[in-house]
Amino acid sequence: MAEHRSSIEIEADPETVFEFLVTEAGMTAWMGRHAELDPRAGGVFAVDIAGYAIRGSYLEVERPHRVVVSWGMSGSAALPPGASEVELTLTPTAAGTRVDLHHRGLPATEVPGHADGWANFLPRLAVVGAGGDPGPDSWTPLPDPPRTEEP
Repeated sequence: MAEHRSSIEIEADPETVFEFLVTEAGMTAWMGRHAELDPRAGGVFAVDIAGYAIRGSYLEVERPHRVVVSWGMSGSAALPPGASEVELTLTPTAAGTRVDLHHRGLPATEVPGHADGWANFLPRLAVVGAGGDPGPDSWTPLPDPPRTEEP
């Protein structure tokens, strides 16, 4: 299994940023069009992103420094609900908060698409976390790579 790591600086304290990871209004301000969240270990994590039903559960919630969720796509054989894990760690900095993302347990074929998605959504989190409006989200998933048929 593969992984993706990235990080971003946000001009807001960890308590402010944390709310965007555990509330439905907060989550949909930067990622997804609909969310159902129950931010406690074992609680529901469901976010609809660009036509994909992301489903999993909260695995760990350490207010205001860390959130770990299981992550997968409803109806996907490659990455079914809960098949991977997303860990978001919030660290105070002089300017606000550094968010470190570690998405692990991804099939290698899923890494490019998820890296592309996180490259879109983390900057949106930085905007809303700092009190701004990122505007409508126009992100669309990368097309599936062409498949080669075996002889």
